[in-house]
Amino acid sequence: MDNDNNQTKEPTEESFEELLNQSFVKPNRLKPGQKVESVIVKITDEWIFIDLGGKTEGYLSTREFVDEQGNLTVNTGDRIEAFFLSSENNEQLFTTRVGGSGAPNTHLEEAFHANIPVEGYVGKEIKGGFEVTIGGSVRAFCPFSQMGLGRQANPEEYVGKRLNFKIIEYGNQGRNIIVSNRALVEQERQAQKEALRESLQEGMTVKGTVTAIRDFGAFADIGGAEGLIPMSEIGWGTIGTIHDVLQVDQEVEVVVIKLDWEQDRISLSLKQAQPDPWDSVQGTFPEGTLHTGTVARLQNFGAFVTLSPGIDGLLHVSKLRAGKKVNHPRDVLAEGETVEVRVDSVDTEKKRISLSLAAAVQDRQQQQDDYHKYVKKEKKASSQSLGTLGDILKAKLDEKKKSKK
Repeated sequence: MDNDNNQTKEPTEESFEELLNQSFVKPNRLKPGQKVESVIVKITDEWIFIDLGGKTEGYLSTREFVDEQGNLTVNTGDRIEAFFLSSENNEQLFTTRVGGSGAPNTHLEEAFHANIPVEGYVGKEIKGGFEVTIGGSVRAFCPFSQMGLGRQANPEEYVGKRLNFKIIEYGNQGRNIIVSNRALVEQERQAQKEALRESLQEGMTVKGTVTAIRDFGAFADIGGAEGLIPMSEIGWGTIGTIHDVLQVDQEVEVVVIKLDWEQDRISLSLKQAQPDPWDSVQGTFPEGTLHTGTVARLQNFGAFVTLSPGIDGLLHVSKLRAGKKVNHPRDVLAEGETVEVRVDSVDTEKKRISLSLAAAVQDRQQQQDDYHKYVKKEKKASSQSLGTLGDILKAKLDEKKKSKK
């Protein structure tokens, strides 16, 4: 039996040299502001350590990962993104943002040159913008145009908030600092938009937030990009005004009906994210059944009656009065009027429902017509009778006058 196969081979001098060289691999030299993605390897009360490869670690302040309640928001093994800030005594300091109390001005200047975000507290609204405190005690200025993605109707809504900013001007040794929140928001949205381009497809159902309302439709933010919901895609039924259905900041679920990344246009549908009422029309409005509807609109050929949201039926002009000609539906009905109708036929493929007035309605209309004719006839007879009596009285008066003479 050959025992050589069971023996562990001793490392050669060459393999020892390779292992030794690997243990001394130097990490890539980082530049201030360079962004890295790394894994958390250790957490202490003050510092979080991340793996930079080559047996090298970086560290960040634990305070950057504590929420408002004082709870730590990360764990060992989590992947995070951070910016390289500086290196001292071979220790590499990172940050997700420059901020918190007591951040030295040197860090703020490094953040300016390296485009590292800084955390700031919006203290108050001043002429032309906001006073923002960064680094714990350093005052900076953020113009109105650099807060958020656009000019806000209520700037005071930002006051009292902690937001991330980019230092766009650092002058007079830190005594003249101008910051921008908009620059960072635009970067974030661009990253989200790129992610959307990879994942978004026509026909997908997504969640969004209404950002603006116009006469022709509504714009919704779907997480990195805005899309338009045209008026025709707001709902299945007749919409009075768009404000009856949507409000700014309302969360909606929509279907992507068209994507045009070259023109930066996305078309969305609110109604297609909801059940199509025509899918159940046969069970809801079978032929021969009676229903109460509302006259939605009048045309020369008839009246459209809304039976339920998204379901309109046609009441043809020839069916408005049995055996009698009607010149226009307005002679019988008015928009907004409630009527009782009978379903004569249903065509689900063409989405058409043919209606006729219920017998009770026609009977009431016939009674009303007969009553109006009777009143008209009585008025005519009454006027004729009063005329004859007047003639008799006048003749008698004339005779009295003649006799006196």
